[in-house]
Amino acid sequence: MTMTVDPMGVDFRALQVLVCVHQLRSFTRAAEELGVNQSAVSYTINKLRQVFQDPLFIRQARRLHATVRCEDIVQQARRLTSEFRQLAAPPDFDPAMASQKFTIACNFYERVLIIPEIVHTLKREAPNLELEIIDASGIGHERLLLNEADLLIGPFERSGPHFYRRDLYQDRYVCLLDPAHPNAGKPLSLDDYLGLDHVLVTYGGQWRSRYLIELERLGKDLKVALRVPSPAGLERLVSGSDLVATVPERLSKAVGAGLRVVDCPVDTSVTIGLVWTTLNHRFPVHMWVRDMVYRLNSRARKEG
Repeated sequence: MTMTVDPMGVDFRALQVLVCVHQLRSFTRAAEELGVNQSAVSYTINKLRQVFQDPLFIRQARRLHATVRCEDIVQQARRLTSEFRQLAAPPDFDPAMASQKFTIACNFYERVLIIPEIVHTLKREAPNLELEIIDASGIGHERLLLNEADLLIGPFERSGPHFYRRDLYQDRYVCLLDPAHPNAGKPLSLDDYLGLDHVLVTYGGQWRSRYLIELERLGKDLKVALRVPSPAGLERLVSGSDLVATVPERLSKAVGAGLRVVDCPVDTSVTIGLVWTTLNHRFPVHMWVRDMVYRLNSRARKEG
């Protein structure tokens, strides 16, 4: 006969162990992460198996796989533990006393233009808060849902019941050309623009720039001479060549050294925003960080 365990005997520590094993797909790595021995992790998972009447994890092809029931339990466990942390947090949040880890997912644009100010502000206002920056690529929302990131910053437009969003500012597009380029000293018409040889930033195929979407809507195509995965190093590619690169205006100030900046004739812009989950919506440190990032970008909103 299968032994059952009173579900009221399950505490938040046990749920934390479950979430950690689910995230790392390893009892050993979970034990290391939590600072306990592996037998303690195994004991806790076995207890939860009895509570939920489910194996929770199955080993196949030398890998640990979560059951469908486990996936649902973990999602609810994340919500419960997050809400409890928020409940237990002091009503008056003091950033100077915060000592936890906070993870932001973003990409090249944000790492160059937004993250440095965040780092300097945290050093000054919340010196004990540990900040980690991870790559968002095209899976930023998934990283939020998996608790790999606390905040997502970038031009992400995905919506859903699990997400909140707050726009920071809009950034219009400009073109980067070598100063000796025949079109560098005059406004670009759309026909001129379409006739140039373009360096196209593909962002690893994970995201399409708004100006490309607008051109597609107009039934127009670029003459692409070179595709690159990131804006990093654009100035070296464009300098001394007949190539043109289209980037957000604020980014052009960081990657356009020595180049001529000309308005892009495609009338559109990119919106940079903050995205977070319902789990962290009312958690004091998360609220403070989001408000801080919004405050730091107030000047960009006015310029936009």
